[in-house]
Amino acid sequence: MKAKAFDTGLFKRILKYTKPYKWRYYGVIIFAVSLSVFAALRPYLLKQTVDGYIKTHDKEGLLLYIILMGAVLLMEVFSQFYFVYWANWLGQDIVKDIRTKLFKHILSFRMKYFDLVPVGQLVTRSVSDIESIARIFSQGLFMIISDLMKMLVVLIFMFYMNWKLTWIVVVAMPILVYITRIFQRKMQVAFEEVRTQIANMNSFVQERVTGMKIVQLFNREKIEAENFRVINDKHRVAWIKTILYNSIFFPIADIISSITLGLVVVFGGFKILNGDHFTTFGDLFSYTMFIGMLFNPLRQIADKFNEMQLGMIAANRVFDVIDTQDHIQDTGTLEAPVFDGSIEFKQIRFSYIPEEEVIKGIDLSVASGQTVAIVGSTGAGKSTIINLLNRFYEINSGSIYIDGQNIENYTLASLRKQIAVVLQDVFLFADTIYNNITLYNPEITREQVLDAAKKIGVHDFIMSLPDNYDFDVKERGVMLSSGQRQLIAFLRSYVSNPSILILDEATSSIDTYSEELIQRATETITKGRTSIIIAHRLATIVNADKIVVMDKGLIVEQGTHQELLTKTDGYYKNLYDSQFSVAN
Repeated sequence: MKAKAFDTGLFKRILKYTKPYKWRYYGVIIFAVSLSVFAALRPYLLKQTVDGYIKTHDKEGLLLYIILMGAVLLMEVFSQFYFVYWANWLGQDIVKDIRTKLFKHILSFRMKYFDLVPVGQLVTRSVSDIESIARIFSQGLFMIISDLMKMLVVLIFMFYMNWKLTWIVVVAMPILVYITRIFQRKMQVAFEEVRTQIANMNSFVQERVTGMKIVQLFNREKIEAENFRVINDKHRVAWIKTILYNSIFFPIADIISSITLGLVVVFGGFKILNGDHFTTFGDLFSYTMFIGMLFNPLRQIADKFNEMQLGMIAANRVFDVIDTQDHIQDTGTLEAPVFDGSIEFKQIRFSYIPEEEVIKGIDLSVASGQTVAIVGSTGAGKSTIINLLNRFYEINSGSIYIDGQNIENYTLASLRKQIAVVLQDVFLFADTIYNNITLYNPEITREQVLDAAKKIGVHDFIMSLPDNYDFDVKERGVMLSSGQRQLIAFLRSYVSNPSILILDEATSSIDTYSEELIQRATETITKGRTSIIIAHRLATIVNADKIVVMDKGLIVEQGTHQELLTKTDGYYKNLYDSQFSVAN
């Protein structure tokens, strides 16, 4: 994609975020103007000092002007402080608002979005790209405004003092402007590539660190190190291109500035030697300062445009996420009550990828308070059923009813509040056990947590840990075993007091002791509520009220454990016999 030199529409969109802080925004501009005036006053006062007091040996006048220049310098420093401080403060407030909006938007995405977008990319958008937007205000926009104002005021003073010398400077300026423009366009493209490589590196590192156990188990250290070397090299090449452009531009800008200063001194010097009273020694002294004030900002504007471009590129990527409308349609108007728990799937069809159905027109009924187990081979569509019931994905066709009401008529939040899920791969946050159980729900008290833990038999296990319920489980719960994490997940579901409980292969990868605790927990939390158990180990679901057998997106058998075992050459019977023959 060809990068625009400057996207006006995007820039206007960013500026809209300054509205809540308009007085600070105007304050920064006012200080930018005052900074320009005070900066340009110093060379002018220097000219007056040289021509009016040094040449005439007026000590009192010289002292007065020295004091005056000191006062102007103090005002310039004062303006510079508030200009920089308020510009950075404004930038941080703006990115705080954008980051909050971005994160809330990400929270509302449906699961399909996270299936397709790397986590590292979203981390880059939420952290480093957001900080780049802050630099639009702290290092870009206002700095450019300040520099342009300073250049304008300096030119006004220069023309007022000596228009002949000023024209020499003005003639040289378009050359530097032209070179700056070329540089800015090249840097735009280069920085686009830099941001792309940073996002790629973040995604790669995040994924490998998360999956470090697999990397080491399969001895992939050398392979992944080589893969990282390739990505890191692309990142280095992208940055080297920006370094090359900087290395070319700044020496050229210095040469132009030095030549211009030399021409002013030579031309002005000859004028003075030839008796031209229009040009004075004070002009030459002040112009050495004026040229620096005029050319340095012009040269540095390229740098500040770089910061602007980095921020604009980052903003474009952030707004791409914000503008993405990949949500489950939350058009329901009903607040889900405490359900009786009857569930009905009617002619459900669904596909993760278009034209590749994983659920192929199934019908399934679950009575209120019933425990239903769903079994089948990997990829049969068992977990997909659960995702559809929670409305993590939109179905292609058909309808799902709870207590006779289409689930699309309920608000998403109220629907999911009545359904609790215990997954095979339990996710725990880097926090205490208590906070992982309550998830900061103010409606759940500590007494409720302790009472629930005792009922399902996990209280003793938690009390055996250092700090008990305040034990920090660290990132993803690494301080606990998989069985212990499952027990925390059971307790988390139980205290939420759901109408419908779903166990998604919750006992497939745990030790025997943990399984005994989980079986006890399962009996407790499924009592009196509709429960759906997705199971791989058939021994855990023999007492289910109904067992549903799925294969390739279809329901091939239904019945109790005993009923299904009586079917000669039945799918469930063959699956059961194969598991227990292996066990024996």
